[in-house]
Amino acid sequence: MRALLQRVSLATVTVDGRIVGEIGRGFVVLVGVTHADGQAEAVWLANKVAELRVFDDVDGKMNASLADVDGAVLVVSQFTLYGDARKGRRPSFTNAAHPEQAKPLVEAFVRQLRLRGIAVATGEFGAHMSVGIENDGPVTLMLEREVPQ
Repeated sequence: MRALLQRVSLATVTVDGRIVGEIGRGFVVLVGVTHADGQAEAVWLANKVAELRVFDDVDGKMNASLADVDGAVLVVSQFTLYGDARKGRRPSFTNAAHPEQAKPLVEAFVRQLRLRGIAVATGEFGAHMSVGIENDGPVTLMLEREVPQ
């Protein structure tokens, strides 16, 4: 699994003109799934996101986690994270998992975050979404757990 994480002051995701997910301070996590991913990757990624210390502590150092700042997460599935644009002008998405595999793993990722007591909002899997982000910092990280082949 691969995730692009952005620290935000607020974020929304809109589908067909209606807000389907909204958070204040926290993370927007764009999540992509590849063919070799399974439940272990979803758990690993949720733990990584929950425990990342990239919020300022009382001394102004990036040393606080979501729990420390009562932050939330907005999860948006994004197969394009596995796009390969090394050749030609149109990316290939053959490394992205099919929806039948990807959707349950994105849902497992969300479930794992919620089990940790984190407030989670989501987009709609497979929908055309508009994501509004007020990036804080900016702080943007790529997280990935590659499955051994």
